[in-house]
Order: sequence, then C-alpha cells, then structure tokens
Amino acid sequence: MPPERAATIQASASKHPALSEPLGIRATVIVEQTPLLVVRHDAQTSLSGCSAKLRRGFATVQDTPVRRYGGLKDQDRIFTNAYCRHDHGVKGAMSRGDWHKTKDILLKGDSWIIQTIKDSGLRGRGGAGFPSGLKWSFMNKPGWEKDPRPRYLVVNADEGEPGTCKDREIMRGDPHKLVEGCLVAGRAMNASAAYIYIRGEFYQEASHVQQAINEAYKSGFLGKDACGSGYSFDVYLHRGAGAYICGEETALIESLEGKQGKPRLKPPFPADVGLFGCPTTVANVETVAVAPTIVRRGAAWFAGFGRARNQGTKLFCISGHVNNPCVVEEEMSIPLKDLIEKHCGGVRGGWDNLLGIIPGGSSVPVLPIDKCGEVLMDYDSLKDAQSGLGTGAVIVMDKSTDIVKAIARFAHFYKHESCGQCTPCREGTTWMMNMMDRFAEGRGHQREIDMLLELTKQIEGRTICALGDAAAWPIQGLMRHFRPEVEQRIAAFRAANGPVLFGGRLKSQTDQTLALPDNLGANLPEVAPPSA
Repeated sequence: MPPERAATIQASASKHPALSEPLGIRATVIVEQTPLLVVRHDAQTSLSGCSAKLRRGFATVQDTPVRRYGGLKDQDRIFTNAYCRHDHGVKGAMSRGDWHKTKDILLKGDSWIIQTIKDSGLRGRGGAGFPSGLKWSFMNKPGWEKDPRPRYLVVNADEGEPGTCKDREIMRGDPHKLVEGCLVAGRAMNASAAYIYIRGEFYQEASHVQQAINEAYKSGFLGKDACGSGYSFDVYLHRGAGAYICGEETALIESLEGKQGKPRLKPPFPADVGLFGCPTTVANVETVAVAPTIVRRGAAWFAGFGRARNQGTKLFCISGHVNNPCVVEEEMSIPLKDLIEKHCGGVRGGWDNLLGIIPGGSSVPVLPIDKCGEVLMDYDSLKDAQSGLGTGAVIVMDKSTDIVKAIARFAHFYKHESCGQCTPCREGTTWMMNMMDRFAEGRGHQREIDMLLELTKQIEGRTICALGDAAAWPIQGLMRHFRPEVEQRIAAFRAANGPVLFGGRLKSQTDQTLALPDNLGANLPEVAPPSA
C-alpha cells in the first residue's frame, strides 16, 4: 500500500471511535481498507492479550469487546428481592434503599432526570431497545406547558411472551421499586398519573403491586404532595384479560380505554395522542423500575456496565434444559455461555449436549450451538448473530428437543394471539401454523420450505404492529440453521409413505380418491328413455 494511502486511512480511523484506541484495541502497523471491510493487522486486544486479526464490516453494529463482561457483584444489583425471600412491603423496601431521598430527586426537575437517563445509556427492556431518555423526552416538546391536556405514563406489565417471566418477579418481590419508578418517570415527563396495565393471570403480582400503591399513599409518597415535593401524582392498577396482543403499546391503550385490544395506526404516536387522546408514554416494568436507582447512584455508575450502546444491568430469565432454571440480574454483554454455566449450572448433559438457544423469548430466531459459545447477551452482538436480545428470556434446548415441533408450537401461539386486524398476519399465521405442523410430521415437499420462507417475508414489515414479525422470525431462524433437519424429516416420511404432493397430500391417497370404482352405476335404477 502506498504510504500516502496508509496515512490517509490512519487519519480517518483516528476520527472514528469504532476504529480507534479507546475501545482497548492497539493497532501498530497499517490499516487496509476495502469497500466493504476494514482489516487491522498486528492488533492486540486487551481481552485476551494475544495477536489476532480484527475485522469490522461497515454494516455491523458490534464492536470488539474491551473486557470480559459478567460477574455482577451483589452490591451492584438493583433487584435484591427477586425471589420474594424478604419483606416486599414498604418497610422491607425502605431497608433495601427504596424511597431514599426521592423528594430530592423530584425537586431536581424533569430536565435533570431525563438527562441522567440519557447519560446512563438505558434502553427499553421490553424488547425494542429504544433509548429510554430519548423516548421520555418526546413528552416535553417545546411549548408543552401550553397544552391543557393531562399527561399519562402507562406501564406495560402485560408480560405474556413464552419464556419471559422477569417482570412478574419484579412485581412480586420488589413492587415498591416499580411504584417509585412510576413517580420518577412520571416527574420526568410531567405526567399527572400512571396506569400499570398488568396481565390478568398475575393474581399474586397484582395483589403485591396494589399493596405497594396503598402503602405509598399512606406514607405520603403518592398523591397531591408526593414525597412533600409539591408534585401531584397518582398511580392506578388495571388488570388485563390475558390477550398477548395487548402487550403492544397502542393495543394496550385501546384496552385501557375499554375497547378491543387492537393496535392503532401510527402516526399519531402515543406521545401526541395516547390514552384518552392525551400525551402518553408506554414503558416496560423493568425500564421504569430501574429509573430511581439510576438517578440515585448516578448515570456513570449504570453506564459502567456492559459495552457502549448496551450499558447497564439486565434481568435474564433462563429456562429449558439447564440444571438450575432461574431469573438472574447480570451485567449486559455477558457471554451467553457464561450466563448459563455461572447461574444455571450449565446445560443438562453438558455443553456438548446443546442443540440451540433462543436468546430473547419466542419472538427472536434460534441460535445453533456454534454461535452460542461466543455471542454476547446484548442488543448489538445478538443482532450481528441474526437474532435479538428481546426480553432477555433464554430458552435452552438440548439434543433431545424436536426443534421443528418446538418452532411449530410457537407458530400455534402466534396464530392464536393474532388480533386478525391485518390480513398478512391473520392469514399468514394460519398458513405458517399449518405448514409447520406438516413439516413437524415430515408431510411436505422440499420446495415448500422456500415457499414458507417467502411467506414469512411477505408478513414481515407489512403489519400495523410487530406481531407479524415476531411470528415470522422463529421460522426464519429454524430454516437458516436447521433446514437440513426439516429436509431429512421430509425425506424420511417420503421413504416410508411414498411421494408427497403439495399441501401434504400423499400421492397414493390422491390416486385412490380420483379412481372410479369398477361397479360404478351398477345399482342405479334404470331410467326409461324419453318418449318421442
């Protein structure tokens, strides 16, 4: 490479954080640049200390890890009563640090709270991962003081995705963190009230949250003079009826208003026209519950965990074929393998017995074992692995799992929970369910695999809400990594039962249906010919 070219690229690299030394990467020789790839030679990482070639494509969002993440210390945990081993009432909550100097936090004002949340790097914990501080700031647009409409915070506690159980642990063991979080978040967006929309099946959780609300009012933490700050704020608990679609923010708002839980077209967005036609922000339980601790301990403390753009701690709910299923709070960007082995006692039968892992709930694609060993549990790393963090619900499947049947079961769930408003979702989920049922049996045609993939792409991005995407992605992940399993099953069924036509019909059965019996018409009465 000409010296002039190398100098130009080195100067360009120094301007980009993704290519410079603050990430802990020491490059010593030259940087070669191709149209699609940047390659740095003779580089060392502070993670391993060994020489390695580091590649970063322009299309990727993942940076090379600076250190090995994980091993969150007990003093850094936000949720210290996740399993309800201690008192969940107001006295127990205050002994764990809740409601400490909340008045001082409220008096600092909305701008300070929002800026602290922005600086902390907190992203929504409900699955989308949108920056929380930015989302909350949409409520405080210039001139908002002149708007006479009330403003609302709505907390999405309608946790219904298969594999996800983190929010119910918060509401069961740390309900005061949620109630205090409503107050702090409500102050940030100048809301007058918060509505906690909780899943109807969560009876114990609803009881604990309502008890926490009552205790907060009795202690003067809520009401017309919340915590003695002069700020008026109320919190209401509303129980849903078990519809998964009401986890979508606009469908949740419709349900709160007493209507059918069907998503709204956007725009207008809830920050402009939300609950009862007023400015509204919908936030996840975990997102709201961590806010008081962040503003109390400082943005730098929270941002010190995890990689850039993936800061903080996160609740992970790990289920499936592990020795110790659990809900655990850990540092973001912890390796998936470390998360399972450190907190769950490893995969049942050992790591080599692993088939695949769904890292973020039923709505994200499955990952095979070869990707599970290196991927980090954060938004960017899982996106680069063609999956997603989702809600942080880790579903582990060992080699005893029928992976095709498992994904077919998800297809049943999404077909059942589709509200039917959008044709691609209403019809597409039915087709996907029927085809996956046949593939689980092996009753199909290999060309139908491509037809199913094309069907998922016709649903993805063509619906009002993301339920269509959530239904399509698990099937796409199955075909991306486990297509040979589907093809082998189809071949085995064909070998045992003969050729299979499109739609799963057996050729032998079709021939029998179309064949006319030899005695056709033998027992019919004779009909006299018409007279001339």
